[in-house]
Amino acid sequence: MSDSLIIADKKFTSRLLLGTSGYPNRQVMLDALEAGAPEIVTVSVRRISLEGYAESMVDLLEGKYHLLPNTAGCETQRDAVLTAQLAREALQTNWVKLELIGDRETLYPDGEQLVRAAEELVADGFVVMPYCGDDPIVCQKLIDAGCAAVMPLGAPIGSGMGICNPYNISLICARSPVPVILDAGVGTASDAALAMELGCSAVLLNTAVAKSRDPVRMAGAMRHAVEGGYQARRAGRIPKRSYAEASSPQLGLIGT
Repeated sequence: MSDSLIIADKKFTSRLLLGTSGYPNRQVMLDALEAGAPEIVTVSVRRISLEGYAESMVDLLEGKYHLLPNTAGCETQRDAVLTAQLAREALQTNWVKLELIGDRETLYPDGEQLVRAAEELVADGFVVMPYCGDDPIVCQKLIDAGCAAVMPLGAPIGSGMGICNPYNISLICARSPVPVILDAGVGTASDAALAMELGCSAVLLNTAVAKSRDPVRMAGAMRHAVEGGYQARRAGRIPKRSYAEASSPQLGLIGT
């Protein structure tokens, strides 16, 4: 792509971030990552072993990708902070995708605890990228807390419903001085392209690739969708009209 995604002064050429869970097997995961060509890859600290034995997830990915540990599964501020600190010690990174779930059925984030946890982690020297709802007010509070990016959901995690509230996403993007990364709800490539057209800086997804019939092919499709949506936004769409407007000149036609 023609310019870089910048998060906390670090430059990335890819605007697609991929997760690493739910694939049929590790080889499919690795092939999908190669097809999607992300630079940032998320790993769940609570679900993988951080030990350095052969063929661990860390061994497979470290050095090839910028690992972004997440706090998936945490339901309290204390658990989220402790999980982030564990990841920093084990992976030698101060980057964290902060997840703090408030409802087990919908997996919606707890905005109140999320802001408090973000403030604590930022004060502790972390580069915090919080998964949050599509609420512009909560996003602003997270930005004010010092988060390096905000990651609003498009729809509930794993639902594949796409972007349920495009207006909110575009409003968050228009107001945010930090990158906005759409996270959760993407079902297919057109959802990813729409996120970029709405103003998102990047898209993070997992289930849409891992649970598709062909994860490798879908990862490639997502890569092109994110790039295409970003370039379309930069090019500028034509205005919508309620009437037809011929693309060819009307003068000089036969019979006129």
